[in-house]
Amino acid sequence: MLTSAQSERLRVVLVRTRNPLNIGAAARAMSNFGFHHLRVVDPYAPAFEEARSAVGASSVLARAEKFERVAEAVADCTLVVGTTALGHRHLHHTLRRSEDAARLVRQRLHSSNVALLFGSEKFGLTNDDLSHCHWLLRIPTQEENISMNLGQAVAVCLYELIRASRVPRQPEKLPSASAAEVERITTRLLEALEASGFLDLRRVRDSEQRIRRLVRRLHLPACDAVIWLGIFRQIVWKLRSGRSQAD
Repeated sequence: MLTSAQSERLRVVLVRTRNPLNIGAAARAMSNFGFHHLRVVDPYAPAFEEARSAVGASSVLARAEKFERVAEAVADCTLVVGTTALGHRHLHHTLRRSEDAARLVRQRLHSSNVALLFGSEKFGLTNDDLSHCHWLLRIPTQEENISMNLGQAVAVCLYELIRASRVPRQPEKLPSASAAEVERITTRLLEALEASGFLDLRRVRDSEQRIRRLVRRLHLPACDAVIWLGIFRQIVWKLRSGRSQAD
């Protein structure tokens, strides 16, 4: 079972949900399994307000936080895990079954915050949403009906997390960089690539998403993140100052 400290470090993030019953069911599942931090990104406002009256989940919904962008909702987390029914989409991430994913999430919850992302009822998580994730999980379902109800999916994932695990704790030697730190590095790197002309030579539609995924695959420690951010700042400054002198 998870300790209370581990439970406090989990953030359940619902992205662009529209059905108040699903929001309420997700909050109810969180209350059932001892999780308290619900975050919603760009929700359908009337549905979110109606869901606040959900029976058995009022305390979770009362303290739920609303954000405009996924990056803001996961900024204090060192591990961001997206959920997907897979379907026919092409993925750029490692995909794990829910039981295997739960083991890795439990390990990270010993030391830092983790975000579990769930997409809208109709479309799930977009490619831009997924670019904020380190890897993805799926709940094994029958091919004839692979998509689960949002509230049910939240409940299954949280149940997997609280199941007893015999896996010994594997403490990390170095604290990982937060999502906010990684996003700042990504922004500076994109500025450097733009200033150097790299993106002009390799112009692709989803270049920002590719760079974001690339940086996240590095799994940077917090101490290294500070150094990388300083390096890219200096590169951007040098490139821009050199260009202004040439002009």
